[in-house]
Amino acid sequence: MYGAGNIGRGFIGAQMSKAGYEVVFIDVDETLVNQLNQKKGYPLREITDEGHRDTLISPIRAIHGRDREAVAAVVAGCDLMATAVGARVLPFIAPLIAQGLKQRFQNNKAPLNIIICENLMDAHLVMEGLLKQEMNAREQARFHEDIGLVEASIGRMVPIQTEEMKAGDPLRVCVEPYGFLPVDQAAFKGEIPSMEGLVPYAPFDYYIKRKLFLHNMGHACTAYLGQYFAHDLIAGAIREPVIELAVKAAMTESAAALSLHYHVPIKGLLEHRDDLLFRFRNKALGDSCARVGADIPRKLARKDRLTGAMLLCEQQEIQPVFIALGAAAGLYWHMKQTGGQTDARAVFTQLSGLENNDKLVSLVLSFYQMFEQDMPLAAIYEAAVQEKHRLTGPVV
Repeated sequence: MYGAGNIGRGFIGAQMSKAGYEVVFIDVDETLVNQLNQKKGYPLREITDEGHRDTLISPIRAIHGRDREAVAAVVAGCDLMATAVGARVLPFIAPLIAQGLKQRFQNNKAPLNIIICENLMDAHLVMEGLLKQEMNAREQARFHEDIGLVEASIGRMVPIQTEEMKAGDPLRVCVEPYGFLPVDQAAFKGEIPSMEGLVPYAPFDYYIKRKLFLHNMGHACTAYLGQYFAHDLIAGAIREPVIELAVKAAMTESAAALSLHYHVPIKGLLEHRDDLLFRFRNKALGDSCARVGADIPRKLARKDRLTGAMLLCEQQEIQPVFIALGAAAGLYWHMKQTGGQTDARAVFTQLSGLENNDKLVSLVLSFYQMFEQDMPLAAIYEAAVQEKHRLTGPVV
């Protein structure tokens, strides 16, 4: 398990351990590595508003990410591998993984599947490019034959771990109970491992977009509207009736677009929407609007959760009015954070990649102006309801 952080320990490594594997963590945090080796296990705490459940994840061990020989050796000999290090770190770990794979090829080891748990579009292609540049033509041929780069959609919410959550144990990780891990079925080489919560699916682009345009989009809308209501926590924000109505409406728009685009029944998507809204209410997670809403420029980008969801709706002839409301709230906070001295339309077109005269830009800016005028959210929501009806028109 390359990466012993919140997702590495709080989800993937734990699922590997429950499947019967001895888990070896690779991380550059020397203190964490030493603690894991000393304890040979760590407590995983699933938390809800009703209480918590503790599980000891063991046996495990850890090696330091700068110990090149040790990293290569464990990659060369493992049965299953995963990464959860952050997209920006992939270029730094790829040479070490490649070194291990080349040793693996020399020893004629069995095929290896690497589950890529990074918040990055086309993560498997990025990883493939990074690894292949470290290999010669013969090694690249073996790579294509024996190495599966398996994209994953991480749905479990793992907040920033506070001292209160650690409850006296620096290794404790607190998570929500949700434990499903959708993965790209077509990317596996050899047998698909038997692992609790693993959901192989093809074509996997559906799960990637479902996570981005339903879960991440709804989460971001909750964060930005929650901040407008001066809520610190996601759980507090989603309990405001007008915020829940607006977020639910935005997620419904996205669910309808996903259903049409991927030819999947909308029933399951609406059930997933409702489950997400319930999971957002988990006060025990302590997830903050600031964390969920961070990095607004990325979240307003053309292919990301807000603009990307609006464009998918537009392709399916669905009016993304409530997603635009959420995007406007994000733009409002971005302008406040950057001083708001520039033209909001110009900023949004630059961030979203949309043309200045695009009707989606005008829709977002119409709501942005309401936020800028400090209108009550109930009034902004009512304006969205009216606009939705106007754009949709009479329905038979």
